[in-house]
Amino acid sequence: MIGLGIATAAVAAFVFSSVYYAAATPLERRAVGEAALDRGRPKPWKVLAELLRTAIVASAFAWIADRGGDLDISHAIVLALIIWVGFPLVLLTGSVIWEKVHPATAAMHAGDWLLKLVLIAVIVGVLH
Repeated sequence: MIGLGIATAAVAAFVFSSVYYAAATPLERRAVGEAALDRGRPKPWKVLAELLRTAIVASAFAWIADRGGDLDISHAIVLALIIWVGFPLVLLTGSVIWEKVHPATAAMHAGDWLLKLVLIAVIVGVLH
């Protein structure tokens, strides 16, 4: 059943992330101006790559949660928040500090990671 949870989480996170970026990109453009990337419509190979990347994140999340011995929803969401702070948030703040990434762009990506991880936590928690 965990395989179904991982696959479902990967597809759902991809769909929600796509909707999120469609909504967040205009806000980023207002904040960043001409420096904002024109991401355009992704090529099919990028869609497949993103689905694979998200499946890897969902698999890693499920593995970590399983090693912790508890995959119920409340524990999974707490784990998602801990992982979000410990990895994407730390990496994205580093990109602002060291790589001169605009804070609005980093915040947009941080929001995407938070959305993905919580969604993965809920789906994996329900379908484990």
